[in-house]
Amino acid sequence: MYLVTVLGNLLIILAISSDSHLHTPMYFFLSNLSLADICFISTTVPKMMVNISTQSRVISYVGCLTQMSCFILFGCMDDMLLTVMAYDRFVAICHPLHYQVIMNPYICATLVLMAFLVSLLVSLLHNFIILEFKYFKDVEIANFFCDPSQLLNLSCSDIFIDNIVMYFVFVISGFLPTSGIFFSYYKIVSSILRIPSSDGKYKAYSTCGSHLSVVCLYYGTGFGVYIASAVSHSPRNSALASVVYTVVTPMLNPFIYSLRNRDITHALKRLHSRCASTLEENNQTHVLEFHLLGFSEDPDLQPILFGLFLSMYLVTVLGNLLLILAVSSDSHLHTPMYFFLSNLSFADICFISTMVPKMIVDMQSHSRVISYVGCLTQMSAFLTSACMDDMLLTVMAYDRFVAFCHPLQYQVIMNPRFCVILVLVSFLGSLLYSLLHNLSISQLTSFNGTEIANFFCDPSQLLILACSETFTNNIIMYFILIVFGFIPISGIFFSYYKIACSILRAPSSGGKYKAFSTCGSHLSVVCLFYGTSLGVYIDSALSHSPRNSAVASVMYTVVTPMLNPFIYSLRNRDIKSALWRLQSRTIFSVPIPNSLCFLLAKPVI
Repeated sequence: MYLVTVLGNLLIILAISSDSHLHTPMYFFLSNLSLADICFISTTVPKMMVNISTQSRVISYVGCLTQMSCFILFGCMDDMLLTVMAYDRFVAICHPLHYQVIMNPYICATLVLMAFLVSLLVSLLHNFIILEFKYFKDVEIANFFCDPSQLLNLSCSDIFIDNIVMYFVFVISGFLPTSGIFFSYYKIVSSILRIPSSDGKYKAYSTCGSHLSVVCLYYGTGFGVYIASAVSHSPRNSALASVVYTVVTPMLNPFIYSLRNRDITHALKRLHSRCASTLEENNQTHVLEFHLLGFSEDPDLQPILFGLFLSMYLVTVLGNLLLILAVSSDSHLHTPMYFFLSNLSFADICFISTMVPKMIVDMQSHSRVISYVGCLTQMSAFLTSACMDDMLLTVMAYDRFVAFCHPLQYQVIMNPRFCVILVLVSFLGSLLYSLLHNLSISQLTSFNGTEIANFFCDPSQLLILACSETFTNNIIMYFILIVFGFIPISGIFFSYYKIACSILRAPSSGGKYKAFSTCGSHLSVVCLFYGTSLGVYIDSALSHSPRNSAVASVMYTVVTPMLNPFIYSLRNRDIKSALWRLQSRTIFSVPIPNSLCFLLAKPVI
């Protein structure tokens, strides 16, 4: 059921993004609903499957709060998007002449962003309420996921005020959207009944039939689960009823839209036809190669640039490899902080290796050509490793937050299994980020030119070169940037805000200095990473010289990964001690040949 849900909703997203006929507000909202459904089912089912496989039903307190937050966030996102889609149908049927003006791309993007922010606010409010509970009567949650209502039932403290707050939040985030849907369909039905012909009525109804079916399924199952939990005294029956709206509803949505909607059905057929087309047909719609920008056309400068970038690349790779080797070989560094650091070093090696080797080869061969497939591959690897850096820096900030603000629970919260999960989630999130960008770029079938104004395949440069309309792609990319950029940055700011509050409460200046020194290296790397990225963005916006922008890009693509190991080795005593111990073991473990022993032996007199 999980795979069917994920693949079905991904097919809907792929069909809409790849077919220009579906680049309309209604299908833009539908693709966001499909993405929300994937996230919604992914908050509960994977954990449940792991529990079935390991025969363990234990979830940590932090894990429970995280699952609850994601569940409420994406559940509310579904609710909000269904309301937005009802409004879209209301405008289309009741105000058809003003539809293009009212539902312009800017308004559509704003509506989705508002839906996400409101859902995030609802999730945070629930989290703040649950965080107030210090003690619980029991640890048995009567559901297969962390249901907030079950946590309220388990609380030892008085929950009357919390119930009032939760009901108030429910009214705002639940009753108002439902009222909006009812009002929209009341107006829609009134407009349809005024249509004189039966064919016109049927055509008008068919445009909102799929949405109405999904609304009835979503709210019907939710209401059914509520009644089942109120009537039934069996927790297992209530848990089984919950499966209907947490698993079955997201699974059925793509089937409803594909079976009842001709546009989606035709788009899926066209997508299948394109996938089945020959390589020769594909080559007719795509450029075969691009030309990257060089740093200088002067042949005398090429050997100097070659030596400079080769040296920087070798220093970066060797420095980060030394960090990984020091962390893995020293038992004193087998802690969460250094586990994340070794992963960050590995991501930095991958990050710089996506661009610099190709650039060095181009300097040596005097050719700046890269194939279309090679360009997409480089872009994918660049985005994956860059986003991985971003995610890992956020994870490391969270690690420091737990160490400072919850020192007694640090070993319990940051256990090895949870650390591996955080790194795995970072990698999967980075991979998703890269795939979404690749999906957007692969829809661009023709380009104004083949000259990319950078020394690597920058996705923003490919969008500039595109002949086709890129407004929708820009909206998608900005939305992706908000999710994978703004949220991690907000997490880092929040973590350091809490850390700073904890440090300021330390009584002695020595304690404050010692506390700050444990996160000074990470803070330096964060400032370097985001500072250089912001600097490149401002420079590219102000400078009209592509070569200057390319030189500025070197700062965060080459210089930042090179400086990271120096920052951690120079500012961190543990790393310096580990490197000294590694050097000592390396020197003393070298075997001395017998001949050398014979020559150094004192002659017998």
